Amino acid sequence: MKIGLLTHSVNPRGGVVHTLELATALHRLGHDVTVMAPATPGQTLFRAVPCHVALVPVEPAPADVREMVGQRIAAYRRTLDHTPELASFDVLHAQDGIGANALADLRDAGRIPGFVRTVHHLDDFGDPQLDHWQRRGCTEADLLLCVSDTWQAKLRDRLGLRAERVTNGVDAGRYGPMPDRHDARLRAELGLVGQGPVFLAVGGVEARKNTDRILEAFLAVHRSMPGARLLIAGGASLLNHDRYVQGFRARLDASGLDTGPRGPVRILGPMDDGVMPALFRLADVVLMPSLNEGFGLVVLEALASGTPVVVSRIAPFTEHLDASHVHWADPLDAASIADAMQAALRAPRGMRLRLRCAPLIERFSWAASADCHATLYARQLVRARTAEPA
Repeated sequence: MKIGLLTHSVNPRGGVVHTLELATALHRLGHDVTVMAPATPGQTLFRAVPCHVALVPVEPAPADVREMVGQRIAAYRRTLDHTPELASFDVLHAQDGIGANALADLRDAGRIPGFVRTVHHLDDFGDPQLDHWQRRGCTEADLLLCVSDTWQAKLRDRLGLRAERVTNGVDAGRYGPMPDRHDARLRAELGLVGQGPVFLAVGGVEARKNTDRILEAFLAVHRSMPGARLLIAGGASLLNHDRYVQGFRARLDASGLDTGPRGPVRILGPMDDGVMPALFRLADVVLMPSLNEGFGLVVLEALASGTPVVVSRIAPFTEHLDASHVHWADPLDAASIADAMQAALRAPRGMRLRLRCAPLIERFSWAASADCHATLYARQLVRARTAEPA
């Protein structure tokens, strides 16, 4: 099959990682895959893929989210409408509402017969236009997919929609407990040689990632472990989190901790993709007490790396994880997060944890995800062809 996978960004966010891993796995199955992503001048995908890549030219994102989303929908629509081989795609599959709305416009104009959409999670924007685009990107899809039972139920209850479940995955070859050439260098660059335990949060400073309560929990742990460090990596989001970040920095400033570049709390920002496996291994505990996730790829990546994880005891995490894999915390209670952080420091790590979690890691492979997607694509193609007028 000739498959186009549309994602919303070239940066390392969960939905983009899913797109690139799925594209690679489908390519290995022999499909002709093109990854499409909006990019400003000079931007490229954060990770190379073995399939085709088509970057959609866009201007730098404006501060207004509604304006940014509208611009990117229009850019996708314009670029695809002028793509000579558009009609040759068997499947056009959007991983977000931006691509889905562009494809819905093209379908309504008779340029394509239909499209597939994966819903990773829904947001509460509180803006009528953004909420309309989010809903339309789901309701107009000819085949709707999601990555958890939780979001199947939410799509049914909120929008009255039926979605097929597909799996997420983890690259067990990329993420592992054995150090490579990056480990010692990264530890030295971050000034962590001889320091106390290292806690790592991935996803940047934003409300959905619960970063304020992570800080509160870390401050409690730091009082008994003055050598402890909190690293916050990632955060290359299209959404504007400036107000939340300002509040977080104000709370950090009021904590009395050294807020310098070698202080105990460090906001690293987006990291080079090549060092992420080393960063997971460098951490003693990974923190994922999120308030809202579609799946939470970071948890599997950390476990494959042999690093204990503190996770919110909420769905969708509770669907596929248990106490043998992770350390549960109430995401609304900083004391609960702090207790789980302390417990995780006493837990097995490295190869022992990787072996314990081996069945979980094997269950969530990208190869299995690609097989599932290919089956659903083929089924949808049969339905579409059957429905065509004679």
